[in-house]
Amino acid sequence: MKRAIFPGSFDPITLGHCDIINRGVTLFDEVIVAIGENSSKNYMFSIEERKVFVETTFKNYPKIKVMTYSGLTTDFCKEIKAEFILRGLRNPVDFEFEKAIAHTNRKIGEIETIFLPSSMETSFISSSIVREIIQYKGAYKNLVPAAVKTFFL
Repeated sequence: MKRAIFPGSFDPITLGHCDIINRGVTLFDEVIVAIGENSSKNYMFSIEERKVFVETTFKNYPKIKVMTYSGLTTDFCKEIKAEFILRGLRNPVDFEFEKAIAHTNRKIGEIETIFLPSSMETSFISSSIVREIIQYKGAYKNLVPAAVKTFFL
């Protein structure tokens, strides 16, 4: 079984994340959306809320699982027997950053990283931009899946 994780904070999950997950699931037998917890970050949404957003969004997709973790991504991969890390790339800056992490993960954990370029329709979306729009009560609803939209109803 080819199992990949798609790690991130998903604070909140966006349509950009959904694009990569939906395309990634065609490449692997199982994609685990791995919601990381980093004690040095200040999150807008709790890890439980972020997990509900992702689970609700992909509830009808049996090949997509949702898990939370803390610590090194490579350790989590070994723990759940995932052979691949799936990452999305929006721009050249993302590529340079992700390339360094991919090389490190391969060196310390023997885990391969697979990159998918974001679709043109979602390449401008980031969680940090969405958080700012939400914070200032802007029009964020066309940037996130329904699970996030309904959170504020």
